[in-house]
Amino acid sequence: MLCEHLQAIEQAILQQGVCELSRGQAWSLVREWVYFDCYIDVDAVRRTWPLDACVVNHVHQGTHDGQEQGLACSQCGDGIMGTIEPRAGKPIFTG
Repeated sequence: MLCEHLQAIEQAILQQGVCELSRGQAWSLVREWVYFDCYIDVDAVRRTWPLDACVVNHVHQGTHDGQEQGLACSQCGDGIMGTIEPRAGKPIFTG
């Protein structure tokens, strides 16, 4: 389970029936990251949810190690990620 700063967003995504792709320690500098099969519109989420200052936008545009966009907690090391851009047939989470 993600930290208290991201937990409500995680639950909202799950309640919408979005498929969880993976969960765990993505690399040594983080705690738990969850990847969902959707696009997370971080601007819309920020308008909908009162997020603590420790929750920051995260974008990774890797060329060989994947691409992701979502929200990360700089205090706890948790993250909630989706695709880097909307994709046909995939849900868009706006909050």
